[in-house]
Amino acid sequence: MWSFPLTEDVEFHDARPYSQPLLVSDWGRVLRFSLNPGQSIGEHETPHSPFFAIVLEGEGMFAGEDGQEQRFGPQSLLIFAPGEPHTVRALDQKLVFVGFLQGVAGTEAGSLSGEIIRRLG
Repeated sequence: MWSFPLTEDVEFHDARPYSQPLLVSDWGRVLRFSLNPGQSIGEHETPHSPFFAIVLEGEGMFAGEDGQEQRFGPQSLLIFAPGEPHTVRALDQKLVFVGFLQGVAGTEAGSLSGEIIRRLG
């Protein structure tokens, strides 16, 4: 068993949202996202896995395939289907959420999807 303190030592970057890998393996990925007020993650998708997100701190606007933004805050669980385009935008406070993805064959430990990294800016 492993454990991670999800709300301790959260790192924020002024230039763009930050994605911290907590676990990357061939059977799954856990990423902690941190956004300063007003920062956003542009439209992207996870083609081979559903994306499960749990908001830990702050409030943000999340949109799925229909493009309609909805406001979510702490203790909200969001589920995006494999290949479903989605976006995130922090409101007037810092936003922290954790995302879970199924493993994808060939994923190397320590690697992140290039698609999500490109969309963080």
